[in-house]
Amino acid sequence: MAKSMIQRRQEAERERIEAYAVTLRRVSPVARPAPDFERALDDARRDFAGMAIRDGALWRPKLKTRDRARLRLAAARHLYARYPVSAALEGIWLDASGLDASEVALRKAWYIAVARGDSLYKAGANAWLSRKEVHCFLNLSGDFTFDEAFQVAIARSYTDDPGLAARLARTKVARTPRGELVFWREVTRFFCGHPASKEEIDDLCDYIGAMHQRDAAYTLKGRTLASLRRQMLEWHCDIAAIERIEAMRRRAAGRAPRTAGMQSQGRAWDGSRLEDWEWQPSSKEAKAHGERFFVRQLKTAEDLVAESRAMHHCVSMYAAKCIAGNASIWVLRRTALGKVERLLTIELDPQNRAVQVRGFGNRLASPEERKVERWAKARGVVLNA
Repeated sequence: MAKSMIQRRQEAERERIEAYAVTLRRVSPVARPAPDFERALDDARRDFAGMAIRDGALWRPKLKTRDRARLRLAAARHLYARYPVSAALEGIWLDASGLDASEVALRKAWYIAVARGDSLYKAGANAWLSRKEVHCFLNLSGDFTFDEAFQVAIARSYTDDPGLAARLARTKVARTPRGELVFWREVTRFFCGHPASKEEIDDLCDYIGAMHQRDAAYTLKGRTLASLRRQMLEWHCDIAAIERIEAMRRRAAGRAPRTAGMQSQGRAWDGSRLEDWEWQPSSKEAKAHGERFFVRQLKTAEDLVAESRAMHHCVSMYAAKCIAGNASIWVLRRTALGKVERLLTIELDPQNRAVQVRGFGNRLASPEERKVERWAKARGVVLNA
């Protein structure tokens, strides 16, 4: 049956209304769930059963937020806080990213101790901080993270300048491992006595950290800011030299046949086939002192650059010859009473003939260093330098 014009218009209108309703259903937001207070309480109580001063069931939060971190902090305040706590200590409830489980547990335990009114010093802070430093840590004003507040407290033991202490707290000193606190406390003391800009302290911390990693006995005692600056610049020059030598080694390794051994030793090149050598004098005094002489080959960029720096000569400039197999660099060392002494640096050609034998500052070998002749005889090396 034919529909009238009015009926067709009415049906078209109903279709438009239905299509609009479908669109509304598609774009309308889903109702947000209510804040999960029970989950927040569970998060705050985890691993600290029996430490709460209030019953979680009595918590009547007036929070509209659904942010889990903020709810967790609010729950922690309800459960543990008898007194207000600094933002540096509260931060662990908001964000624990980048921290291992033991560090998270420690920071939460510190928060609970302070919030309850217990002694933070007796709660474990005495392992790292003095009573004066704990007092400073708890009474800081300003926007500091936990690590920064910790560093300010230490720095205030060595300076009365709060601005200097705050500046140190923003540097890399505050981000060093707590297990190495004894060493970095010395660094803090140094910079309190030798103030520098944040940028320079960060640069120097890179150098100081590298030296400490290389030698656990490294210390800042007797050093000045000027000497540290000079040593840092030398260190950067050495790094650049190592990178240049490494680039040469990688290029040579890429050109070498796959059967060659250059790449099998990591960052070392093949070098000479001569073996290292060691000799111990037979005298009673030498044996009592543990004296011995040894000769070994340098086959890495790090070793060449370190030898060049320590002996004040340009042996690192021979890296290209060593990588190409046209030379090898050897060193004579003496060890006694637990100390190692650098004596000579020796360049050999591919026929195991000595091209150069030099001591500190390119000096010639002294009579006391003729022990190198024993090595030459044992390994068939021709000494003509």
